[in-house]
Amino acid sequence: MKPTPRIPRLLIAALAWAAASVAFAQGVLVPQAPPAAPQDTLTRAAASVGVKRCLPAITRLSTLTVQGSRSHDVLLDWDRKRPDAGPMFSLIGMEFPNAGVAASITAIPDESGACTVSAERISVAPFTCASVGQQELASYKMTRLLPNYAVYTDEKEPTSSVSLIDSPPGCLIIRRYVEYGWRDPAAVPVAAPAAAPQPARKK
Repeated sequence: MKPTPRIPRLLIAALAWAAASVAFAQGVLVPQAPPAAPQDTLTRAAASVGVKRCLPAITRLSTLTVQGSRSHDVLLDWDRKRPDAGPMFSLIGMEFPNAGVAASITAIPDESGACTVSAERISVAPFTCASVGQQELASYKMTRLLPNYAVYTDEKEPTSSVSLIDSPPGCLIIRRYVEYGWRDPAAVPVAAPAAAPQPARKK
């Protein structure tokens, strides 16, 4: 199956929800400069320790994750002996105008040159989980694991899920995305070496 450079819809929905919950007063006659994109701290940190193979996937997920945040910082862990061949784990703390949010991004390269990547976005909504499910996840299938823990999935995104955990007076929201065998769509495939010509056999 050919890998696609798609961005997980669940993470986009999470960013849209965060943006919608904050109102900014803007002058009508004063042109507004576009907000500066936050520096991608995770990409810089991963590159500085020698992570290369999975770096495009890390950048794709990290850029999306920190979008809209006021500031963010990263806790990184990696295989010191094999930085580009071993797994990389990260925890990102983000500051939004109205809340703090955490996210984790993991990248694990395999022998074929592909990467398994996962991302989780953890936030708290000042609403009940029932209301969050009704308003944001009405088209999703809900599976209740515990009285206070429900998982929502969409058959169009089989490797993504949204978990809602009742934590009165709010709701703990964990959006999870996993992709196996990810390859950089911008990478140029390496051509197989040409076979050496065989000498003609004598009859």
